[in-house]
Amino acid sequence: AAVASDDLLAAVPPQAVQSIRAFRIPDLQQAAVASGQHFLYAHLATAQTRAEVLEQVGRQFHFPPHYGRNFDALYDCLTDSLHDAGQQPGFVVVLDQVPATAKFDKEMREQFIDCFRDAADFWGERGIAFRCFYSYL
Repeated sequence: AAVASDDLLAAVPPQAVQSIRAFRIPDLQQAAVASGQHFLYAHLATAQTRAEVLEQVGRQFHFPPHYGRNFDALYDCLTDSLHDAGQQPGFVVVLDQVPATAKFDKEMREQFIDCFRDAADFWGERGIAFRCFYSYL
């Protein structure tokens, strides 16, 4: 049986950055749409380096042209840029197949995911849900 979208998000804390595990991307997208939240999706399987990961996130999340393709710029785009755009309904973010390559190693993956943890904290302080789900390639 399909899980009702309200139940799907209700089962996840409003500030969460976690492995996607049993969640299905279409269900998360449907839950975001049904609850009026932003759905941000990035498929990263073809990226090999930090620059490529950040470039693909920027393109797939429709970041502004001035996005700097570094971890600070990623955090800024996930927080200040969106905050300045006005009232936000909440976020469901999916990072699909984050690469595990020599040039995007465990330490870099941690820094990358930490940007989303920090963004979740930023939105949490403002009472806005920010749920991020990731999978590794």
